[in-house]
Amino acid sequence: MKGGKSKVDASRKADNKLAAKRKGADRASKKPVKKAKPGKDPNKPKRPPSAFFVFMEEFRKTFKEKNPNNKSVAVVGKAGGDKWKSLSEAEKAPYVTKANKLKSDYTKTIAAYNKKQSEVPQKSTEDDEESDKSKSEVNDDEDDEEGSEEEEDDDE
Repeated sequence: MKGGKSKVDASRKADNKLAAKRKGADRASKKPVKKAKPGKDPNKPKRPPSAFFVFMEEFRKTFKEKNPNNKSVAVVGKAGGDKWKSLSEAEKAPYVTKANKLKSDYTKTIAAYNKKQSEVPQKSTEDDEESDKSKSEVNDDEDDEEGSEEEEDDDE
């Protein structure tokens, strides 16, 4: 009766596949949670915007006034990119100047931040290694070595 048994197994496998698909669909609907990077400092100054992003701040405001019903971010970005490409170097100059000023301010700020970070004493890794291994374990290891030498002497 091998044939009868395989039909039951086949239906169970199909049920398992459907259940797995449902679980996968449930997982896909959940958004991944962003975790902070362990080495990232929240107090570190943010990098300055480029000339294009300085331009986009102003462009978003004017675009929103002209198109109050628009809810799409993509449309604003696309229109801003097209406008930026069509600008001449002379028209881009004020945005480039402002971006350069923001960059120089950022350079001063980050230099002060780095100086402050270098002044803060950091924990040495040697202390961490000692704390990982308890002192009793270290002493036990030494005792075992001495004991093994004594046992060898007894055998002779």
